[in-house]
Amino acid sequence: MQLNDATMAIRPRSAWEALDLGILLARRHAGLLMLSWALLTLPVFALTSALLWQHPTLSLLLFWWCKPLYERLPLLILSRSLFGDTPTLRESFRALPSVLRPQWFSSLTWRRFSLTRSFDLPVVQLEGLSGATRQQRLSVLRQRDSGPARWLTIVGAHLESGLWLGALALLYMLIPSQMLADWTWRDLLNMEGNWLWFEHLTNLLYVLVLMIWEPIYVASGFSVYINRRTILEAWDIELSFRRLLQRLAPLLPAVVLAMGLFLNPLAMDAQAAPEVEQLPKSLEPESERLLNQPLTGKDAREQISHLLNQPPFRNQETVTRWRFGDDQTEGEPGWLAQLLDTLLGTGGMQRSVEHLASAIEALLWATLFGLMAYTIWRYRDWLKLHVSPSRITGKTRPNTPAVMFGLQLQPESLPPDIAAEVERLWPDHPRKALGLLYRGLLSHLLHEHQLPLRTAHTEGEILALLRQYDPTLLRFAEALTEHWLRLAYGHQTPPDSVKDELCEQWRALFTGAAA
Repeated sequence: MQLNDATMAIRPRSAWEALDLGILLARRHAGLLMLSWALLTLPVFALTSALLWQHPTLSLLLFWWCKPLYERLPLLILSRSLFGDTPTLRESFRALPSVLRPQWFSSLTWRRFSLTRSFDLPVVQLEGLSGATRQQRLSVLRQRDSGPARWLTIVGAHLESGLWLGALALLYMLIPSQMLADWTWRDLLNMEGNWLWFEHLTNLLYVLVLMIWEPIYVASGFSVYINRRTILEAWDIELSFRRLLQRLAPLLPAVVLAMGLFLNPLAMDAQAAPEVEQLPKSLEPESERLLNQPLTGKDAREQISHLLNQPPFRNQETVTRWRFGDDQTEGEPGWLAQLLDTLLGTGGMQRSVEHLASAIEALLWATLFGLMAYTIWRYRDWLKLHVSPSRITGKTRPNTPAVMFGLQLQPESLPPDIAAEVERLWPDHPRKALGLLYRGLLSHLLHEHQLPLRTAHTEGEILALLRQYDPTLLRFAEALTEHWLRLAYGHQTPPDSVKDELCEQWRALFTGAAA
């Protein structure tokens, strides 16, 4: 590769300008590129169509899947044409087997859907890299210009589809209107074997569309690759030095002669100059000298070293605390403050930023305390239940409900001996007796156990609150609630054994506790 033989100006460009340059490069060699593409792809399409004649969609898919291999032939022609060695059609096809062989399997499998395919292909084909070396090279190249390479593939896929649909529309327009007037959808569906000819014809239109677009696609990706190498390897600077050397080549003998004449007197003076006498070892800096003086050379060196190890020449600091990140003095601003100083400067703008930072800090603290207060208020009932699990008697909450489920819960509305009253009412009024027992349970939970009940609570929610409070009381409440719900909503009267069991548990829980 001789940069002096390049057929285009070697200079750094933007990625989008490099894409435009690729289009111009494809136009310059359009005849050779399109003809070579047709001679390569049309036989492949004919072979796949013949083998899969009954499956035209599958034949087109197989042809489309092998596109990364077809693209190596245009790249071969473009890479040689760029440096003044445009190959002939015969030379291109002779070199084709050696070009198709490297890494063909990976190009048709996991790299098939790579959006930077045209940008990565020169690394494999021209540089001959593979494995970790190829990946490292691509990581360097993709640091820039990989975005336009991806957009080239995306736009190219849509452009292929658009051109194909346009070719189909053109084919439809070429059909005589008299034939279209006699056709119906039923006729098209009953074409049977003739319909396969039509599908293969539409596939051929797609192959012809690729003859126009694929050389442009490969040339654009190749030009982006060349532009990236120009920036990385400074090809433009190398060319500038080569051109400068070509201009100075005729003057080089005269320059060498002039330098020889100028340097000859200096060499003669250097030979004629007397040799410098070496100092005796007694006068060397490290020798013991001035021994008869009050301050010897050794003492002077020790005192100088002692002074240099003290402030302000050397400041030692003993750190006995943890530090996060780099060491920073107390007076030195942090990295954020330094960044703001750099971006905004000093003065009024800096003071405004300081006020804004203070306001944001105050807002964050206020948000934190507000969240804490909201959390405490939101779960106040849960906190009251868990922070003070012991029974608090003699105090009634101000928001204690007086009525729940239509039942009066005030202690003065209950008889002194609830169990005896339940046994008296049970034979004739079991609903009233069980309701009295449930009402007494709710009243005890509210006024004696200080359970935070609300009028909106359901029976299940009351049990959920009680589940974390007292296991013994919970079992009694679950049994009583179950019988109460069956009687209140299902009209199922419990047997007398339930009455005896509930009254016995009531006396064990509340009468004994009260005593």
